[in-house]
Amino acid sequence: MTQADRDRLVTLKKAKKKLITQVDASEELGVSIRQVQRLLDALKERGDKAVIHGLSGKSSNRKIEERIERQAVKILSAPVYEGFGPTLAAEYLGKKHGIEASKETVRKWMIGGKLWRAKKEKVKQVHVWRPRRSRLGELVQWDTSEHDWLEGRGEQLYLIAMIDDATSRLFARFVRHDSTEENMKLLWSYVEKFGRPLAFYTDKASLFRNNEKRRRDEPGVDQDAAEMPPTQIGRALRELGVTWIAAHSPQAKAYASYCTSCEPRMTFSGKRRRLASLTPCALRGGLVPGSSYSQSSRSFTG
Repeated sequence: MTQADRDRLVTLKKAKKKLITQVDASEELGVSIRQVQRLLDALKERGDKAVIHGLSGKSSNRKIEERIERQAVKILSAPVYEGFGPTLAAEYLGKKHGIEASKETVRKWMIGGKLWRAKKEKVKQVHVWRPRRSRLGELVQWDTSEHDWLEGRGEQLYLIAMIDDATSRLFARFVRHDSTEENMKLLWSYVEKFGRPLAFYTDKASLFRNNEKRRRDEPGVDQDAAEMPPTQIGRALRELGVTWIAAHSPQAKAYASYCTSCEPRMTFSGKRRRLASLTPCALRGGLVPGSSYSQSSRSFTG
């Protein structure tokens, strides 16, 4: 049983005990209410195995044989088919060679056979604010603020923050370095305090994703980037079964950036810090690097 299956089982058991409604369970699982009812019936009959798909570990009944795939790639490798796109190639495979396959299947075959290069999806210019998630823990935004928290009177401090998308609950940590170690400490503290969320929403910083480095004048720079191994944080999220969602534009991550740099949300505003004469050696009131803070309304507590 995978981590995703365990998560589905937890949701179904909550629905079975009437801790949540079937409508809430359907939204959390991404299925219809009728499917939730079927899963609950199966849970009574087969127990926990009800969440495991019947074809798990088996090939699809509609899968095309690898022999046919190799044959199609060999045919399309001929000089006469040079320059054919997936749509036209699928049409000729069906008409002339009796190989019936959808254009998307042929596209996958051609990419695997190095006969076609996938195009990058274009990002739309118009950015519409997405609606917030409806439930606590569905999505947590994770970002770091480089704001001058000590107003030039001390060393640089960074605020690493995790903000629940549905409730704006803030969990943050002041650190001296925005490093993998400090981010992992905050992740561990968050999971211990609040439990495991369904997904984290971050930018594409190197802490979360390894990017292939290429020079602009390097041959083949316009080709598809190679898949890179995950970072330490990426491996940790994968082992926890937490989905990582990357923001593809500055507008997409604007809310998290705003929350981590918005001083009025915190009790320690600039005036109070000046009155307290906070310094790296005598940080009073809890503004200490390495300490975690949670905020559910207005106050920022240590």
